[in-house]
Amino acid sequence: MSSCLIATAPWLHYSAPLAPPPLALALAPLHSFPLSSSNPRYGHLWSCPSSRHSRRNLAVAVAFRAFKTDAREGEVPSENLEEQRREKRKQLKDRIVFGLSIGFGVIAPVVAGGWLFASAVSCAILLGTREYFELVRSKGISQGTAPPPMFVIHMCSAFCAAMPLMTLYFGGRMGVSVTTAAFFLATTLLLQRGSPRFSQLSSGFFGIFYCGYLPSFWVKLRALAVPALQTKLAVCWPVLLGGRAHWTVGLIATFVSFCAVIAADTGAFLGGKLLGRTPLSDVSPKKTFEGAAVGLTSAIAVTILLSKLLQWPSSILNGVVLAVLVFMASLFGDLTESMIKRDAGVKDSGRLIPGHGGILDRVDSYMFTGALVYFFVKMGMPLYGV
Repeated sequence: MSSCLIATAPWLHYSAPLAPPPLALALAPLHSFPLSSSNPRYGHLWSCPSSRHSRRNLAVAVAFRAFKTDAREGEVPSENLEEQRREKRKQLKDRIVFGLSIGFGVIAPVVAGGWLFASAVSCAILLGTREYFELVRSKGISQGTAPPPMFVIHMCSAFCAAMPLMTLYFGGRMGVSVTTAAFFLATTLLLQRGSPRFSQLSSGFFGIFYCGYLPSFWVKLRALAVPALQTKLAVCWPVLLGGRAHWTVGLIATFVSFCAVIAADTGAFLGGKLLGRTPLSDVSPKKTFEGAAVGLTSAIAVTILLSKLLQWPSSILNGVVLAVLVFMASLFGDLTESMIKRDAGVKDSGRLIPGHGGILDRVDSYMFTGALVYFFVKMGMPLYGV
């Protein structure tokens, strides 16, 4: 008898054909039969030409073992899943609590108006400007470009924060503050040591425009002093708080616009979570057309409801157009900030607000909204919508 048959004798009983190994061999752990002819238990299956079926079954066992290993690596332990669920619930709770706190904290300055509202906008601008220039100086954007020096960033932040106050002081004329900020920015960059870069100038100008000029339109909108005579709330408003004259078109337009932005953001978020299928833009892959449709519907519904409650605007058509403008401005502002963060390679603009990120993550929808609403009320509504 040949050496092959002698080597495989344990598998032979009384028949000449070689029987395949038992099923336990195929399902055995991989470490029990390493792929080597030196294995004293299964090495003869690889060294003997007549054990072709055994080698094939052994290869199947190897593949099966590898499949089980990959499947185990892809599985998430139940403890980790439960921990992830708790973390998501905690983040959602933080978002709701801080969102409501911010919402109620904004109502008082909006109703008060004047220097209190301008100061609140100025504080938000200061924080947002600092976050913007931190994004500009991040590795993603600064790679291949030169960000502005730190003293230029501090100067731009100060000018942007002063714009709402200067807008209110000069009676809504914003040209003085913008021109002054642009002049000092260009002069400072040209007088610095070394050769100034165009990227420094462009990022500085965009920061002044995006973080200072655009948000200052909320001060101009709130300062519209045309009385809203048909508003029922004005009748019962305390005299010590300004009486009926306190309820102006500026107050109602600002309040309605804020509520419409909140409705648009909330509707788009919930609609995207529940119905989102079609991506809206590559800049922000999580935004969907379905979520945008729900956000637009929510903004229109809230605007019409408030117009019935506050009797402004008096025309339903003006209310619908106002809601569409607010939604488009909030969406465009959100996508603009997403583009900046995407180039910077970060998820959030900062960590100022737990569960929400930075201040820019919360006010990006308001950046372009104030300007659009102001020009629509000023030039698009007959008699300011009264």
